[in-house]
Amino acid sequence: MDRLTGKHALITGGTGGIGLATAREFLAEGATVAITGRSQERLDEAARQLDGPLLPILSDAGDVPGQAALAARLQEEWPKLDIVMSNAADVTHLPIEEWTEEAFDRLVATNLKGPFFLIKALLPLFSRQASVILVGSVSAFIGHENAAVYGAAKAGLLSFSRGLTYELKERGVRVNGLSPGPTVTDTFKPLGPERQAAIYEELRRTVPLHRIGTATELAKAAVYLASDESAYTAGTVLRVDGGIGELAY
Repeated sequence: MDRLTGKHALITGGTGGIGLATAREFLAEGATVAITGRSQERLDEAARQLDGPLLPILSDAGDVPGQAALAARLQEEWPKLDIVMSNAADVTHLPIEEWTEEAFDRLVATNLKGPFFLIKALLPLFSRQASVILVGSVSAFIGHENAAVYGAAKAGLLSFSRGLTYELKERGVRVNGLSPGPTVTDTFKPLGPERQAAIYEELRRTVPLHRIGTATELAKAAVYLASDESAYTAGTVLRVDGGIGELAY
């Protein structure tokens, strides 16, 4: 359990779901970890759940100037940065009639624009074998209800895995995408247990493996992409989606 020993890792959106599970796995593998979130309360709660060298930072992934501030904070705290997992996301799903320009811009800022400028701000801190993991979604590959804007932003984010790997290859930085399918997280918790269960059952029926994925399964895939085991993996997208992105079902 030492695949990340000596490495420093940043996870945006690390207060719940896949981000929190990944922070737990990274710490267990020996990394020093920073997590971000927009709520100090949720950051404090996440810190109580995690064991190891952890740096919680209040930060909004959709605030472009805030990405430079986040990078500056890490430069003050750490000698280098080995892993970035861009996980924070706006998961708004709406029919086209209900979208406003403000909501559209907010989603794109969080899911696409913010991650790009975060990576730019972090360039001076990256180690020579740094790994960037961009968390996309199966919605980037398939059409489904109310996901046109979300899917387009995630498709753009995953495209960065190719373009940024090419642009940063002389720095030794490799960029890969991680594309989850339906996963059990706290996203639907505000809807109440009955509605949440109904949504998961509906999603389960669409997955060829007949079940919903877990945050830990995605986190373990992230460990692979973060570790030296994936040193020859670059510019690609690892789909951990139960087959839904590849199979008509």
